[in-house]
Amino acid sequence: MSAIIIDGKKISEDIKREIKLETEKLKVERGITPGLAFILVGENPASQSYVKMKGKGCDEMGFYSITEKLPVDISEEKVLQLINQFNHDPKIHGILVQLPLPIHINEEKIIAAIDYRKDVDGFHPINLGRLMIGLPCFKPCTPAGIQELLLRSGNDPAGKHVVVVGRSNIVGKPIANILLQKQIGANAIVTIAHTGTKDISIFTKQADILIAAIGKAESITGDMVKRGAVIIDVGINKVEDISAKSGYRIVGDVNFESAFKIASAITPVPGGVGPMTIAMVLKNTFLGARNIIYS
Repeated sequence: MSAIIIDGKKISEDIKREIKLETEKLKVERGITPGLAFILVGENPASQSYVKMKGKGCDEMGFYSITEKLPVDISEEKVLQLINQFNHDPKIHGILVQLPLPIHINEEKIIAAIDYRKDVDGFHPINLGRLMIGLPCFKPCTPAGIQELLLRSGNDPAGKHVVVVGRSNIVGKPIANILLQKQIGANAIVTIAHTGTKDISIFTKQADILIAAIGKAESITGDMVKRGAVIIDVGINKVEDISAKSGYRIVGDVNFESAFKIASAITPVPGGVGPMTIAMVLKNTFLGARNIIYS
């Protein structure tokens, strides 16, 4: 038995094509161009790369976007002032503050300052609260992308036992909340395992759908997986590889080679969940421009 590869690149491109078509209609019918503002503090190479990719995505969709690059020693108050400016800018429908922030800036305070109706990352306490009780909201982008991957690959989670390995506020907790809702595209039985679990394999072996988001390179192996399970690997880890030009290679939280032989479907790393996150940022921005969620 060999697993089907769930191609996040292809699925994300499908979603972006849909958004582009809808954006063109929105411009013609209502004269609205979706607008996304990026705030980048400091010169973290990974953050710069992420913002560049998201900005490129905006260009491809025909969005308006602006990137504010701020020095690493900027005051928290200056960042809050900029957020307030974008909160009141009618051309801006989404605000994205790239994390992590320098240690002198309180991330929770920054996130809470964003108008929740422009919080396209889905991290604002109001959006997370609405998510938990099943009300319409901006869903955090990586979990929303996971849900799309499952549905568009023919793996509806309804009635399935989903085991989430990881409890972060960015992935683990929100995807658990998304999939347990009594809604179309969800309605699953959800278990969360994490670093405090004595034997994670007890739970991973029960999973019809296994979502690995624990941040440990290749820590879930094939012998920990139920035969025929669907595996969504959220992990992005660098491991040393002297044969690679860079000196390292990127792997997930799942040992792909061993799990591939057991699973019915699996996401690769890279090329699985990663591209979906950017697609969902763009989708949330479009929804903000349409004023669908909070109308």
